[in-house]
Amino acid sequence: MEPQHQPTSCKTEDHHHHYLQNPSSSGSPRSTTLPTPTCCKCGAPTPMAAPPPSFSDISPPPNYRPIRAPAINLPPNPNSQQAIILAPVPQPLSVPQISPPYHFQAPSKIIQSPDDLRRFHDSFPGKHFLGFVAALSDSIRAKKISDPCHESPTIATIVSILQTLIQWVDEIPPTKQAARYGNVSFRSWHERLSQTSDSLMLQFLPEHLHASTIEIVPYFTDSFGNPSRIDYGTGHETNFAAWLYCLARMGVIKEEDYPAVVARVFVKYLDLMRKLQLVYCLEPAGSHGVWGLDDYHFLPFIFGSSQLIGHKYMKPKSIHNDDIVENFSKEYLYISGIEFIKKVKKGPFSEHSPLLDDISGVPNWNKVNSGLLKMYKAEVLEKVPIMQHFLFGWLIKWE
Repeated sequence: MEPQHQPTSCKTEDHHHHYLQNPSSSGSPRSTTLPTPTCCKCGAPTPMAAPPPSFSDISPPPNYRPIRAPAINLPPNPNSQQAIILAPVPQPLSVPQISPPYHFQAPSKIIQSPDDLRRFHDSFPGKHFLGFVAALSDSIRAKKISDPCHESPTIATIVSILQTLIQWVDEIPPTKQAARYGNVSFRSWHERLSQTSDSLMLQFLPEHLHASTIEIVPYFTDSFGNPSRIDYGTGHETNFAAWLYCLARMGVIKEEDYPAVVARVFVKYLDLMRKLQLVYCLEPAGSHGVWGLDDYHFLPFIFGSSQLIGHKYMKPKSIHNDDIVENFSKEYLYISGIEFIKKVKKGPFSEHSPLLDDISGVPNWNKVNSGLLKMYKAEVLEKVPIMQHFLFGWLIKWE
């Protein structure tokens, strides 16, 4: 947009303003005081905002750039960081079970403001949803993915359903298109998901809970990305956790299933999501750019850090050892997340993933896990742009 007030010496109707860099300053450290911007065509001062200082030769720009203009791309706020540090660590809570009569209903979006968010987090459902995530994390503590665990028929069916969704990706190949990101074939995949979700749920729901599909299907279909924007982010991942929470509320998933929920169901969900991200080039939804934990996911780092608590050899700094990452990515979700990032992003790890790089300096996994749980509450569950899409019905009530 053209500025409304220009100096009389510059005819803005003739050209757009462009910044003229001072050629003499390119070889020396830049001053922190920016000169008055000038138009490169006429040399006149211009009231348009000055460009940010360029990277010096000593500090070249990071190789990685977010694949689109991010919603937030600022360094972390020191005040919010301090608030996270001082916040209590979310503790595991038992999921309250529903009992007849059932009042399943189509869920809807309600959160629109920070006040709404505070109300949700102070409510019984808000506390118990976060407690459920903490309980899943606690259930996988010091366990590898391949460790034996109780696998109920329900868990096996859910894993089978997710495997079916993976097969659909092979059946619906990406469309050849000029745009590098957001392949339109994802809409075909998602349409098939929407059309069959009810029948998929009926594969494992007991007959007396068949009516719950009206409520749990919207959580499920919104767990894999947005078909119109062709993007995916932590809000969609949170919907998958909410879908699992609804199943736990109905007693379809029990506490004894929690280790398998992480090591079988969530691992398969991650396999599916990474395939969708790579094949259909899903954009990160509301990306934090290089200042986010990860472009797409958060929960694997919570569960994965819990897995590594008390590990004899692997420390948080071990993520910088490529041999460790290669050898242990199949057993630990945290290491798997690091491997995927290193696969899709180029350049120094400290530049494209500074937050994960900082976390690698934490002395032990216990502190990493408790810090990530607090961060998940603050950076995902307490952010309006993410939680405005969260659904409320009878299983997760708005109180």
